Amino acid sequence: MLHTFVAYVEDRPGVLTRVASLFRRLNINIRSLTVGGSEREGLSRMTVVCDSPSAIGHRVSASLFKLEDVVDVDEIGQAPSVTRELALVKVAVTPQNRSQIFDLVEVFRAHIVDLTSESLVIEMTGVESKVEGLIEVLRDDGVQILEICRSGKMTMRRGHHVSSVVNAMKIGHEADEQATELGKESSHKAAVDMD
Repeated sequence: MLHTFVAYVEDRPGVLTRVASLFRRLNINIRSLTVGGSEREGLSRMTVVCDSPSAIGHRVSASLFKLEDVVDVDEIGQAPSVTRELALVKVAVTPQNRSQIFDLVEVFRAHIVDLTSESLVIEMTGVESKVEGLIEVLRDDGVQILEICRSGKMTMRRGHHVSSVVNAMKIGHEADEQATELGKESSHKAAVDMD
């Protein structure tokens, strides 16, 4: 069973090694690992996808949380979420297959980000099955794939922080209204003073 863990970790050297070592000690294979900045100052967001028995998810979460540099852990599991993966696929092109590849790129809603006389690079964002589908169709059509670079799974819970975002927007809207009212009062006072 695939498990997806999102961990907020301290942004400093050695953290990635400690997390990877934990999975090695638990004898769990990491299928994909994505690390990048987050909305929290000084913390990175790490998304780890691993293949392990369903019962072990809680144990992995607890073990991750015990690590010194891990601040927060969330197992996404089967919760409603938005998941994407970025893939760059470099393929060999010839005058004969160029238009065929362009058509495939359009069907999969991908983009060509680099084009030379001998190759092109396709950029694609989507769920894992969509990326796999493009690669499979390219191979089935006899297109020579020169390189594949994939980011790994990036995922975020749907609607998890909706209320706080809405409250923040409401507070911002109220502040704008207050500023507008103050501006009107100042303008009115200035007009009265001029009379």
